Amino acid sequence: MEHIVTVQDAVTAFAEFMEPTPAELDAIECEMPVILADVELLDAQIVTLDRTPSELDARRLRRARRRALAARLALLNQTATVVLPGGAA
Repeated sequence: MEHIVTVQDAVTAFAEFMEPTPAELDAIECEMPVILADVELLDAQIVTLDRTPSELDARRLRRARRRALAARLALLNQTATVVLPGGAA
């Protein structure tokens, strides 16, 4: 028995409407500091996975956590000042 499948998914997988919109790209750009801070925190955590953290590692982790929290706070403060359309708050 042969299965008949469509190639629609393969054809439309790379269609223009599948690309991110300018609004989505702007949202990603606004969140980029948070993403980079999280990557830095993950890097600091990965370094300490296979060994006991030294004092330098502990400082690096604390600094990365503070940067990640500061980036999240800045993003929240930035989005809190944006007025939503339609009068919604």
